[in-house]
Amino acid sequence: MARRCAVTGKGVQTGNNVSHANNKSRRRFLPNLQETSLLSDALGQMVRLRLTTHAIRTIEHNGGLDAYLLGTNDSKLTDETRRLKRRIVKAAAVAGEAA
Repeated sequence: MARRCAVTGKGVQTGNNVSHANNKSRRRFLPNLQETSLLSDALGQMVRLRLTTHAIRTIEHNGGLDAYLLGTNDSKLTDETRRLKRRIVKAAAVAGEAA
């Protein structure tokens, strides 16, 4: 499983550990990934995603998963979230026809 956020695409970065003697050794900065279940109102079910804590806060700030995905340009989303967005749009269209 890749260490990459499903929404923001944030992944592993590299850098240096620098000692007091200014010795440098390579290290990795890992993103704070969490396996989360978010409720999709349009789909009527929980969706499991591997997100960074920053992405979770952003989704909550924007009013939930559906509102965030519908308000975000496709070019800023990963392939996984684009597929999820298409499912949400299709489910919302079906619900709109039924009402």
